[in-house]
Amino acid sequence: MSLDTLLEKMWADYCQLNPAAKRIYDIFTSEGETVLNDHIALRTFNHPRLGIESLAQHFKKYGYVEKGDYTFVEKKLYAKHYEHPNEKMPKIFISELELEKVSPFVRETVNKLVDQIPDSMIQNEAFAMAGRPWKMTYALYAELAKESEYVSWVAAYGFRPNHFTVNINNLKKFNDIQTLNDFVKSKGYTLNKSGGEIKGSPADYLEQSSTMASEIPVSFDDGTHNIPGCYYEFAKRYPLANGKLYQGFVAASADKIFESTNRL
Repeated sequence: MSLDTLLEKMWADYCQLNPAAKRIYDIFTSEGETVLNDHIALRTFNHPRLGIESLAQHFKKYGYVEKGDYTFVEKKLYAKHYEHPNEKMPKIFISELELEKVSPFVRETVNKLVDQIPDSMIQNEAFAMAGRPWKMTYALYAELAKESEYVSWVAAYGFRPNHFTVNINNLKKFNDIQTLNDFVKSKGYTLNKSGGEIKGSPADYLEQSSTMASEIPVSFDDGTHNIPGCYYEFAKRYPLANGKLYQGFVAASADKIFESTNRL
């Protein structure tokens, strides 16, 4: 599978969980915009079999290189981002829940879930969109969500893109994040207001905003329930002193962006 094919398949999988993203994408293209993807985010656990590397390995094969790392103390998360030599390719942002910092209940639950994954799935090049590889009840999902929305999301959806991101710098009409936000809201979409609709500032070299994940029906072992799916993010990058656009992430902003999959 070529990198382009992998990314196209990931986008198709993501749009199934987030039909709103495809609609927003289509609105921008109908306005004459070319939508470039800034980055794709993936979620996992720092379990020995499932840490960041379990996902990163499949992108490194295509030339992706590790660049920055980030810690989210309150959410008990650690993350890394990867870049491709071709700057038009999206960055890959992979986060993991730090199991040594969560409750014994969450840790034991995750260990039981991981035991159900065959090695062949983790080694498969399509692991980043493998979906949920374990049995999961809605009752257990709801119990996990009480401690961590992050762990409940991964428990429900497994391994797949959590969000794609519109590269605002590549837009013409909507090159300003406030203008873009107002436009998206005018089309009926709800933005994540945690920490303000715009996270970060030109002084951080990065401004971000995102939609709230809309609820979609998910099939659990004890019935189908509506839960938050994926969200669409928007990112504007600013030039560093050397004139090149900043390519990293801002932990304080990303911390609030994670909340886009929280229940409203």
